[in-house]
Amino acid sequence: MCPLLRKHVVERHSKDAHCHPGHDDLMLSMWKLAIPAAGEQSFSLIAGLIDTYLIGHLSPAALTSVGIANQWVMFISTTFLVGISVGTTALVARATGAGDACLSQHVLQQSILLGIFLGLIGTIVLSIWYSPAIAVLHTPPEAVPLASVYLRVVSIAFPLWGIVTVGNAALRGAGDTTTPLLVMIVVNFVNVGIAWVLIRGVAGFPQLGVLGAALGDMGGRVVGGVVVAALLIHGKGDLHLSLRHLNVDSQMIKRILNIGLPSGVERFSFRIGMMTFSGIIASLGNIAYAAHQVAVNSEALSYMPGFGFAVASSTLVGQSLGASWPDRARKSGYLSYKVGALFMALMGVVFVLFAGDIMGIFSNDPHVIAAGTTPLRLAGIAQPLLAAALVFSNSLRGAGDTRFPMLINGLSVWAVRVPLAYLFAIKFGWGLNGAWLAMAIDIAVRGSLNFFRFRSGKWALVKV
Repeated sequence: MCPLLRKHVVERHSKDAHCHPGHDDLMLSMWKLAIPAAGEQSFSLIAGLIDTYLIGHLSPAALTSVGIANQWVMFISTTFLVGISVGTTALVARATGAGDACLSQHVLQQSILLGIFLGLIGTIVLSIWYSPAIAVLHTPPEAVPLASVYLRVVSIAFPLWGIVTVGNAALRGAGDTTTPLLVMIVVNFVNVGIAWVLIRGVAGFPQLGVLGAALGDMGGRVVGGVVVAALLIHGKGDLHLSLRHLNVDSQMIKRILNIGLPSGVERFSFRIGMMTFSGIIASLGNIAYAAHQVAVNSEALSYMPGFGFAVASSTLVGQSLGASWPDRARKSGYLSYKVGALFMALMGVVFVLFAGDIMGIFSNDPHVIAAGTTPLRLAGIAQPLLAAALVFSNSLRGAGDTRFPMLINGLSVWAVRVPLAYLFAIKFGWGLNGAWLAMAIDIAVRGSLNFFRFRSGKWALVKV
């Protein structure tokens, strides 16, 4: 079946090979990809904000515990799994642009195996060493038991979350951002529904507090893994997951890792840096960390357009290079940045003008609100440069140029954010404001350097 499908797709591609899309077509393609991707991010954000709202009204210690535990959850999700997903998206996008449906399917199958395997490792590691994992982040004593419970429960779902992460990555590479949106709607609906009931003890259910939030997060991830697996087994476009052909292909795994491993190293370095950064903030006390957590979740509002246009750029750059249209790939990156930066700048204005009001939505503690207001304003000022960091680094990854973002994004957090945060927050005594000033400077450095790399055009010569 696959050779016939490949022949059909190649014939279809050859008919369009000389029809180079114009600006209007490119704009339309970008919006078709960006809107569902932004919607996917928005539903994840909404779930996070609702969890923050529910937990934030329990106590600062509860909010701190979930924030600390989620550092490790994000470490697994954004280091190992996202590293694989970058390789998956780039290879599927190139195959889609070249009209090679067989290659797309093969990449999908090997990526799913990698995702399950790495998720299982994450579950085992955190189930055994959850206690030192919590302790290494300088967690306040009153938050340690709650953070441990949250981490142990959520980590159970990592293998299924591996299916969600790489499955959605393959779909995006194939140009389908709507299915990942629908999947995340289901994931977050389950997450929020369970958390709402069990955190507060609604309808006769026990009031479990932080444990209820953990069960909601785990439930959403488990359901998401089952849904994505079912969709891909049934078949989505040129992507079909065949259980009979889930055999390990070391050569394809090497190709995926050749692209994805630099992103994994980048995310590893960045995530360890972020955890160190969080440890600096945690050392400032419960109020500072609770304010930091609320500000981070509030700032994530700007990631809706940023993530959407970053995904659009990654897919369009990869598909354009696969179709031998480097000029279209370049235009895709610039156009995605211009539109994404406009939306993020508007969000930045909202952060600057209404920082205190936004903080007040998610916490009723006046000390937490006061501590997070200035950091949120600093985040607002940095939005255009954050758009550059998101879109241009994703454009490079879509081209398979993952080593440069690895160096810039992985090292900047250690050369800029962490040392400046320690200097400003601890040595200068500026507290949380100083830490977020360091973060804004780091964003400016990463955004500028990724832009200059994209402008150089060297990414168009990378072989995948």
